[in-house]
Amino acid sequence: MKYLVVSDIHGDASSVEFIKNIYEKGNFECILNAGDILYHGPRNDLPKDYNPKLCIKLLNELKNNIIAVWGNCEAEVDQMVLDFKINKDIDLNINNMKCHMEHGHHLDLYEGKADIIISGHTHIPVLKRENNIIYLNPGSISIPKGGFERSYAIIDDKKITIYDINNKIIYELEI
Repeated sequence: MKYLVVSDIHGDASSVEFIKNIYEKGNFECILNAGDILYHGPRNDLPKDYNPKLCIKLLNELKNNIIAVWGNCEAEVDQMVLDFKINKDIDLNINNMKCHMEHGHHLDLYEGKADIIISGHTHIPVLKRENNIIYLNPGSISIPKGGFERSYAIIDDKKITIYDINNKIIYELEI
């Protein structure tokens, strides 16, 4: 199965439209969202296409296909307007591997408890294997940092790939 992994949308409607387009063209099980969905937060500039209300509408159209976790920029009202559950963190089975997903600003290490740890928060893409654990941060789909372009990831049966907004491969790892 394939999974589309995104993080740090920060209310950028063009990023949600991009994600929605990728999702609808692919044969994905679901979208995994590692937090910071609607708001930009006090340390970030406004994304170019900042429009939380449009993001709400577009994301709610995918409500049955999103698994999301709370980011440090989420507010209680976000759960009131989004029609999918936002979890503090979540444990999943992805392609017969134990996966833990949380935003990452208080990232707990799950050595021995997870095969894959998905996080966001830093806005910098990471894909590495350490101590038999795969660490995946898809970067930010709206406000990239560290000299990277906006990015997202795809998990399939054989590999994890992080792509930039132009669909250029940033990192790839066989699983």
